[in-house]
Amino acid sequence: MDEVDCIVAGAGVVGLAVARELALSGRDVLILEAADAIGTATSSRNSEVIHAGLYYAPGSLKAGLCVSGRDSLYEYCAERGIPHQRCGKLIVATGAGQEAALDAIADNAGKSGAGALQKLTAAEVKELEPALACTAALLSPDTGIVDSHALMLSLLGDAEAAGAMLGLNTEISGGRVEAGRVVLTTRDTQSGDTFEIATRHFVNAAGLGATALAGALEGLDPRFVPQQRLAKGNYFSVTGRAPFSRLIYPVPEPGGLGIHLTLDLNGIARFGPDVEWVEGLDYRVDPARAQRFYGAIRTYWPELADDSLQPAYSGIRPKLSGPGEANADFVIHGPDAHGIAGLVNLFGIESPGLTSCLAIARHVAQALTRSDG
Repeated sequence: MDEVDCIVAGAGVVGLAVARELALSGRDVLILEAADAIGTATSSRNSEVIHAGLYYAPGSLKAGLCVSGRDSLYEYCAERGIPHQRCGKLIVATGAGQEAALDAIADNAGKSGAGALQKLTAAEVKELEPALACTAALLSPDTGIVDSHALMLSLLGDAEAAGAMLGLNTEISGGRVEAGRVVLTTRDTQSGDTFEIATRHFVNAAGLGATALAGALEGLDPRFVPQQRLAKGNYFSVTGRAPFSRLIYPVPEPGGLGIHLTLDLNGIARFGPDVEWVEGLDYRVDPARAQRFYGAIRTYWPELADDSLQPAYSGIRPKLSGPGEANADFVIHGPDAHGIAGLVNLFGIESPGLTSCLAIARHVAQALTRSDG
């Protein structure tokens, strides 16, 4: 049986960042990805926002890893020439009843180490974004956007330069814990051939498939496999150019951050995501959902024209909380949690996973180092 020092399941942005970190530390790394390309799921179906870390509970993994990851990501992108922009964003209250929510966000951001936010009056907002309607807003100068595909290519390039290898079209169907290692059963998705491979260090960064993969590992206590819920987020594009130079976010809603306006690096606007709880992976966007988008967007952009929204794309978030529940934190279970040397499972890595990828990678590497110690 072949044996590799480290195997990382999943070639999304987090899996690639983890593989890079481990390879740069001198470990022998193999990345296994079920799809035929890197980053085809959550990593490429999002808003491509570099989050400042405003919303997450102080002391949570999301808060700490987002703030640390944000700073690392800006530095990494600048060093590598990865297209990005620290464009800033406005969180808007569209009625006096929402202004207390802005104060709560600002207070939380301060406690989480996300940096100071600037409270703006409606008149001050008009000076920055004349087309924006609100009663007050928060300006987050550290929010930005990034070319997620260029980022993933760079992370993969770094990992491969340090000796890591990538295996596409390779599904991990199960495994078992034995004799200080994890033995994985894999299947070639093109030929259907199966084979086993062993590793002393296994990082489950499979995103949407992480809970199923963990559940298929014999020897891992099921108590350490949380229930996953799927939240689909639909996006719509707009005809022509939207008259904004910053990202525009409403006050957060249950399950997400509301239907917000984000910009790509060409200045083209897109709206979303909404929150649609689903049971399976279906990325089709129902054009009829645009009706809800018009109402939500016009609370802060009243001039949005009729019939100007078109379905763009959708993404699905691997959430550990369901409808009506408080948003769950990231769950990163290493040997300290489940007692299995060399095994790290990453669950519920939704937003701000892209922003946090480099910090998550360091967190995982430290967990494996402690395990080896």
